[in-house]
Amino acid sequence: MTSPSKNSLIGFLMNVPSPSRPLRVGLFGIGLDTYWSQFQGLKSRLEGYVQIVSDKLQRPGVEIVNLGLIDTPEGAVEAGHQFRKEDVDIIFLHVTTYALSSTVLPVVRRAKVPVVVLNLSPEMAIDYTTFNKMGDRTAMTGEWLAHCSACPVPEIANVLKRSGIPFEQVTGRLHDDPECWDEIDAWIEAARVAHTMSHNRLGLMGHYYNGMLDIYSDTTLQCAIFGGHLEIVEVEDLAALRREVTPAQIAARVADFRVQFQVGPDCSEFELERAARTSVALDRLVSERNLGSMAYYHMGTGNPENEDTISSIILGNSLLTARGIPVAGEYEVKNAQAMKIMDSFGVGGSFTEYYAMDWNEDVVLMGHDGPGHIAIAEGKIKVRPLDVYHGKVGRGLSVEMSVKHGPVTLLSVVEDGKGSLFFLVAEGESVPGPIFEIGNTNSRYRFPIGARAFVNNWNAQGPAHHCAIGVGHIAHKLAKLATLLSIRIETIC
Repeated sequence: MTSPSKNSLIGFLMNVPSPSRPLRVGLFGIGLDTYWSQFQGLKSRLEGYVQIVSDKLQRPGVEIVNLGLIDTPEGAVEAGHQFRKEDVDIIFLHVTTYALSSTVLPVVRRAKVPVVVLNLSPEMAIDYTTFNKMGDRTAMTGEWLAHCSACPVPEIANVLKRSGIPFEQVTGRLHDDPECWDEIDAWIEAARVAHTMSHNRLGLMGHYYNGMLDIYSDTTLQCAIFGGHLEIVEVEDLAALRREVTPAQIAARVADFRVQFQVGPDCSEFELERAARTSVALDRLVSERNLGSMAYYHMGTGNPENEDTISSIILGNSLLTARGIPVAGEYEVKNAQAMKIMDSFGVGGSFTEYYAMDWNEDVVLMGHDGPGHIAIAEGKIKVRPLDVYHGKVGRGLSVEMSVKHGPVTLLSVVEDGKGSLFFLVAEGESVPGPIFEIGNTNSRYRFPIGARAFVNNWNAQGPAHHCAIGVGHIAHKLAKLATLLSIRIETIC
């Protein structure tokens, strides 16, 4: 699977708002206290393994709560209390040698957070020749015990399953195993995104698009699954803030537009200043309400100030989206969540829907009116003046962009009609070619199963007609996030 390089995402991640509480990752190793008096040096060696794991788990924005080696049932009880006290979000259990399952169950049972069992061999293999020449069978047994991390994993799995406690596992090596450590990294990323969502404040401004039944959402269910808070925001709040924007702020924001966007000569200064006023007010609204994402839609008819506000909102919302505060149009709450998830993974998350199918090239054209994600655009986003916002009220400036060419992942947060949510995911590629130059975001996507099968299989899952698109292939990370949230995932391709 491919994904954006870490360097290419540094700019993204620096801009993504982080919750005030850091992600806390719990770590403990297990051993058997009976061994310590029998095998000299074994305990300190295993403690060294746990410290290596702790060092590898360290990264910005993450606190590691390392409880070291737990080797008795009594210690396990205390460790469970300690993890609860430290408010950890996820636990990694490093199995260093054979240990009793009674040193595991009390920990995870009381901590009540997801647990990942790490079965990590310290070396590629024991040097059998050197090992068998040791001569001292006690020392040989101690050496074997330093390599037998796989031994108690079935016992641990048995007890956790019989206790109704879900767990995940990573099997690999402590050193020189990129596949293993990429998977561990993916678990931490998924935990970080779950943590972000649980602390996110999603602003809801306006109302649903009349008659668009598929996007109507159970907002209580959103809070139940993801956590976070839904903040109701009135359009009048934004309109009032626009009145306080100064000419100097407007001029500075217009100058910023010309840096961030490719502003065409057909964009009037009047429309640029109108959009700038709204953009400055949006920044203040987001700051005052501490919003991490937003869904909006409003007609504004009968109230000129509200209409003026909503019809000039696209450029400002595009800037917010690029800063890690994704904004979804048409009051699509589910897709605001999908966009936030993708952006929290550092891959963007642009608002999109089907536009057309190109049977000659076997691609699906997808895009949307409204804000675009500057950080994942192919080239500079163009600003276009529109005389009509199709299906909406007003006129003004809009953005035209394609998603960066290369691998992409599509995510839809779907209500299943049975009181829960699930992730619908597909991986494909953004490919070059002609697009509709109509002042909207739109791109050409090719899928490994072909356009026909993609459309049929995607639609068969019953999603709303919007989804979020990010760069890179991250279905494996979304699957881990789904596991942490206790929801299912359907991957089309």
